[in-house]
Amino acid sequence: MLYVQIILFVLLQINPLVTMAMSCECPLTQKRCLNMGPHTYKVPLSLFQENRERLVNALKEKCESSVVLLQGGDEVPFYDTDITYNEFRQESYFMWSFGVTDAGCYGAIDVKTGESYVFFPRYPEEYAVWMGPLHELEHLKKKYAVDHTFYVDQLNEVLQNLKRDKLLTLKGKNTDSGLVAKEAHFKGIEKFNVDNEILFPVIANLRVYKTPNEISVIKYVVEVSSAAHRHVMKVAKPGWFEYQCEAEFLAHSYKNGGCRHVSYTCICGSGQNGAILHYGHGGRPNDKQIKDGDLCLFDMGGNYFGYAADITVTFPINGKFTPDQKFIYEAVLAANLAVQKTAKPGVSWTDMHLLAYRTLLEKLKDGGLLRGSIDDMMDADLGAVFQPHGLGHLMGLDVHDVGGYLEGFPERSSRPGLKSLRTARLLDENMVLTIEPGCYFIDPLLDKALNDPKQSQFLVPDAIKRFRGFGGVRIEDDVLITKEGVVNLTKVPRTVQEIENWIAGNERDGKYA
Repeated sequence: MLYVQIILFVLLQINPLVTMAMSCECPLTQKRCLNMGPHTYKVPLSLFQENRERLVNALKEKCESSVVLLQGGDEVPFYDTDITYNEFRQESYFMWSFGVTDAGCYGAIDVKTGESYVFFPRYPEEYAVWMGPLHELEHLKKKYAVDHTFYVDQLNEVLQNLKRDKLLTLKGKNTDSGLVAKEAHFKGIEKFNVDNEILFPVIANLRVYKTPNEISVIKYVVEVSSAAHRHVMKVAKPGWFEYQCEAEFLAHSYKNGGCRHVSYTCICGSGQNGAILHYGHGGRPNDKQIKDGDLCLFDMGGNYFGYAADITVTFPINGKFTPDQKFIYEAVLAANLAVQKTAKPGVSWTDMHLLAYRTLLEKLKDGGLLRGSIDDMMDADLGAVFQPHGLGHLMGLDVHDVGGYLEGFPERSSRPGLKSLRTARLLDENMVLTIEPGCYFIDPLLDKALNDPKQSQFLVPDAIKRFRGFGGVRIEDDVLITKEGVVNLTKVPRTVQEIENWIAGNERDGKYA
């Protein structure tokens, strides 16, 4: 019984990643960093120090005599068992602020002084037997480059000794999930003057704008993910199962880039499964056998110390596009490139979504699937029939990053397609987003449009019928907004010729390095 109690206690509180993630002295800067070995990127802990400084500067005028209190993530039990769900991943606001990968922690930032405090669980002696050495607080202080370290059971006392007027906790709705951010809670918090309204809009908006250090980490994880996609494109063959392609991606990004996690459930849709926008979930677990001639839509992204990549490639499993596959693929690529060419600071993301629609509809009309006025098609929301999802989203410590619909910024549209857009903000320098137009032949949407007097006038029924069961195409790039415009961080073959050359082995990997 003691064994079970110890294992359950430990599993519920310790992060398995801690035993693998290395904290080291970066040789060039002589500053501490996090990494997964000498072949992986060294994440400087100054990244998180800078984030704390940004937060303090943003809060000082509003409430200098206050302390920010964040609660980190906890291990989640697998139902009623003594194991937990996969490998622990830190809560994103906590990671942004402290870079701490341990579970069960709290973090505080004194707004008046800027000093940081991290509170770690106090483990029993048995912990050392099952999970490794018990680290001293001084070791943890150096490992994470914070000013002060204590145990969680000292939290109440330390906060009282700071003698600040307010305790700022995090509470606000994630506009993608509808869930509310985890507000810090501990025994005795009722003794403090707690404010849970000031912090959320400030820290969420700060996360929208990436620092140079954050951009470097994102570039790394996007490069690792791009290389894994290129690998899958080259090794996948007719007769493979979709999950075998997923396994190749996971192994490549972990083995070569130290990405223990992916940022979301891998989508490996082949044939008609390419029209299932979030394929790969438990009910559709990437389990179809890929047939010769199938088009593969693979949407996968690695994750490195919380920072996400999100890339979609679409390619023919046999290495050769059919005329219909080439037609749809090039229509989507045209939409992608039109946005990349136009997007820049000051441009509305909503306008970019509509630009992608317009470009796609023009190409579909040129190919004989549609007829009539493009302006009238736009008024009829015809674009949403072929691309019901948004053009793209902010990306950072969450694959669908926060800050999309904060108070004071443009609100979500109710129009088809646009209502799925995860932000309507004006673009600004140092934002990282995905650009991911698509074209899908989804029977329920096609049937509805064919029966709608306003939309059916634009559809060519015989041509539409030819594409029933086609699946879909999505081309998703991770981009950085700079003063000049878009910098595409993704490094995969994109044109039809590039893809066919790559799969045939006629292009070298160095072209995409």
